[in-house]
Amino acid sequence: MKFNVLFQDQNIAVICKSFGLLSVPYPGCRAKTALGLLEEAMRKRGTYSAKHRPFAVHRLDRETSGVMMFALNERAQKTIMDSWQTMVTERLYRAVAENPRGAAQKLPDEGTIDSPLAYNAYNVAFVPKGGSAGKFKTIPARTNYKIIARGKQFTMFELSLDTGRKNQIRAHLASLGFPLCGDKNYRAKTNPFGRLALHARVLEYVNPWTKEKQRFEVPEPPDWLRSCSS
Repeated sequence: MKFNVLFQDQNIAVICKSFGLLSVPYPGCRAKTALGLLEEAMRKRGTYSAKHRPFAVHRLDRETSGVMMFALNERAQKTIMDSWQTMVTERLYRAVAENPRGAAQKLPDEGTIDSPLAYNAYNVAFVPKGGSAGKFKTIPARTNYKIIARGKQFTMFELSLDTGRKNQIRAHLASLGFPLCGDKNYRAKTNPFGRLALHARVLEYVNPWTKEKQRFEVPEPPDWLRSCSS
């Protein structure tokens, strides 16, 4: 698993997580996780202790790669989670989706998807359609998108979230006929990159302790853009 520590101080660690790596463990989990690898890195550096260790403040899906943050003590975790909406000034994702088949309406170059999400028995999000919406318990979800490139088969999106729901980007784009490449949960027909084509590219925030604006950016694989150029 590829794993890089981009930044670390007394309160915050910013890492780049590879696809296929869990963010945090679940009960009974024996697989490697980003949290566990960060703990290992801290132990090797001699910075790990019972009072100075990683705590989750947000998560990326297992098959999503990119930049994410951990708190490094319990007090920092509370501070970050309580102020997340104001301290984080920018989070951008890049994704490659299959183009709709048939006579689907062409999306504008940018816009907002404001569609509540429901979850099935396997905790996979979906957008209830038409008259079925009242049959499901839903939660609000808003995704802002901008189209970076359009190809004959694929479209590259840049996305930001007003709400951070599980599977939000995947469910929202699939509801418009644009399932992400490699996303079997949303009936993608292709897998040109051998993985889910979703990457958390940018995380920018104001450090609550130093008041410094910090920005971290890790580009998505270059073949993603090439796939949308023809």
